[in-house]
Amino acid sequence: MGTMNLEERSLSLQKVLEEKIAFADQREATALLGEHDEYLQVLMDNFDCRFISRGEELAIDGEAQIVRAAAQVVRELQYLHRQGTTLTMHEVRYSVGLVKRGKGEALHSLFSDTILVTSRGRHVRPKTLGQRIYLDAIRKNSITFGIGPAGTGKTYLAVVMAVAALRARLVEKIVLTRPAVEAGERLGFLPGDLQEKVDPYLRPLYDALHDILGFDTYQKLLAKGVIEIAPLAYMRGRTLEDAFVILDEAQNTTPSQMKMFLTRLGFGSRMVVTGDLSQVDLPRGVFSGLSEASRILSDVRGVGVVRLEALDVIRHDVVARIVEAYDRADKARRDSEKKSAELQERKTAALEKAAASERGEADA
Repeated sequence: MGTMNLEERSLSLQKVLEEKIAFADQREATALLGEHDEYLQVLMDNFDCRFISRGEELAIDGEAQIVRAAAQVVRELQYLHRQGTTLTMHEVRYSVGLVKRGKGEALHSLFSDTILVTSRGRHVRPKTLGQRIYLDAIRKNSITFGIGPAGTGKTYLAVVMAVAALRARLVEKIVLTRPAVEAGERLGFLPGDLQEKVDPYLRPLYDALHDILGFDTYQKLLAKGVIEIAPLAYMRGRTLEDAFVILDEAQNTTPSQMKMFLTRLGFGSRMVVTGDLSQVDLPRGVFSGLSEASRILSDVRGVGVVRLEALDVIRHDVVARIVEAYDRADKARRDSEKKSAELQERKTAALEKAAASERGEADA
């Protein structure tokens, strides 16, 4: 048997590095590794090292760099669990993804930012870096645009920030609104009184408030006028002062509606505008006010524009993959249209050149 040189010995020592992580008890071990070791399986699928679960201890051995990364994920999840968060597959997979992208140092601060505690005792925290950037923008700016696909939490987090501001007495009321024209329907053509007409459009906002405040508290604040929920058309002619105002589904506003809404901002107020530009229900040929406003106001002081991505989707894993697939299809379509336009331009230029050449020959 040959003698190993220093480099070979160094590599050999690297590969037998072992880290041990102790759990407080079996319940913590189950919370971190999964009821049926499903979270442990995610770690095994993503890190090329050996995991040995021994009751209230997890041993990880393998190449040093990989072991340290895997251990970092487990320790961050342990910290999150001890802060009172019920771990889900999202926290596990997102933590793994961040560490593998070299952004593991952001995990601790990301998961430790509690915005508020709901009526049922649930701690609401940002779940992705995109969400944290979004929340920081809301704290910093008078008007914040949150743009992104379904499942990124843009509306729910805006409502959470509104309730947090109300509890801290930073504002005196919460105003929630949506455009009342979606999927080709107009209020005047829908059956029932005003409340019955607008309820289907505003249901997501009701649901968010019920979840955060509890039904009884929500009803009391609504009765006192502390919470107001109304269609966008009812904002015209008003100045909203000392209020936290949220415009949801803003992709379905026209440019004039968006300008009308934004100019309702009064002293002591804050606005959050949310929407998904891939879900515009406006009539063909009508430009989205959200698209225009986010473009022309992005450099205005006091205005923040945050674009959430598929990585920020919190819903079922399949939803994130669906969003990514549509994004790829949209990009491919845009690229194809661009190539077609360029080809048409070249053909037109060639025809014009040929025509000019023929005219020159005829003149000669």
